[in-house]
Amino acid sequence: MSGILVYCRAGFENDCAAELQDKTAALGVFGYCQTTSNSGYVVYRCQPEEADHLGRKLALKELVFARQFIVIIAELADIPATDRVSTIQIALLDEQLNEHFAMVKPAGDLRVETPDTNDAKELTTFCRKFTVPLRQGLRQSGWLTAKESDRRPTLHAFFLSGQQLVLGYSYSYNQSPWPMGILRLRSPSDAPSRSTLKLDEAFQVFIPAHEREQRVSSGMNAVDLGAAPGGWTYQLVRRGMMVQAIDNGPMAQSLMDSGQVKHIREDGFKYRPKKKNVTWLVCDMVEKPMRVTELMIQWFIDGDCKEAIFNLKLPMKKRYAMVSECLQLIQTELAEKGMGRYEVQAKQLYHDREEVTVHVRSA
Repeated sequence: MSGILVYCRAGFENDCAAELQDKTAALGVFGYCQTTSNSGYVVYRCQPEEADHLGRKLALKELVFARQFIVIIAELADIPATDRVSTIQIALLDEQLNEHFAMVKPAGDLRVETPDTNDAKELTTFCRKFTVPLRQGLRQSGWLTAKESDRRPTLHAFFLSGQQLVLGYSYSYNQSPWPMGILRLRSPSDAPSRSTLKLDEAFQVFIPAHEREQRVSSGMNAVDLGAAPGGWTYQLVRRGMMVQAIDNGPMAQSLMDSGQVKHIREDGFKYRPKKKNVTWLVCDMVEKPMRVTELMIQWFIDGDCKEAIFNLKLPMKKRYAMVSECLQLIQTELAEKGMGRYEVQAKQLYHDREEVTVHVRSA
């Protein structure tokens, strides 16, 4: 039986599986999930034609806990370390595979990947080195185009170990642009805290590259709730925004010296701007997710911001259920207040941990 393989953060396999069951059922596909604790991936089993349907229609951007997913072509075990390329070539010459996956061949690109776990880290260097010979071998066997093409599906070789591999593909219009679905960022040496990477990643994940200059630009007014010591404020300042940093705690002096930050010592749940000129609201306060959600909703109802990025700190259990409840509340409340159309996205980002980042925008 075929299916899809979904990459996720280790420890969140059950949350990813629960989300898959909901979203696939909504598309009329009824399969089942196979999970292994702390493996960093989930396998959803269904028929090959159903798996390809999910590859096309199960929108990655709408999945909270999935970083990337691939339609499974073949699962290989006991691959000899001395001749992995030939073993993969032979497997892909199977007539039944070529019949089922004719629409994929030739793929436009290749990614050699591994789960994002401590156990699999030693495979990362191998995957990087193995990409070149495997790419050459797959071009020889007709499974890859002579030159990279973003108009064709991407072929993925997902190594579970040095001898175990899942071959799959993703469609270019429904995939993460980053290998393993991970946007890796380096923490700036002058940032007040490493939490700065969460907002940096959020801007790049949620805002399309061709829209960033217009939507995240110099001169905009922003509010950072629970700002101290300034990790998220740092990202707003470096993008040229004027920031109201709301927190009773101290802010990094380097941010105050920028001339772009006004530090207001007040409770983030009580503060409201005096003028309706705030474009961005950001919030990384450690509080119950539903309380943060209700606060964000009220800012939009009051017309106090145009876009918001905020984190929901998740409980230990039923995390997908909690995220779903919060997202549904946003949609319901804004609709009932006649607020018009809103775009709501949520993702467990690479730089998140026990949390999910949400983006809300008035559309």
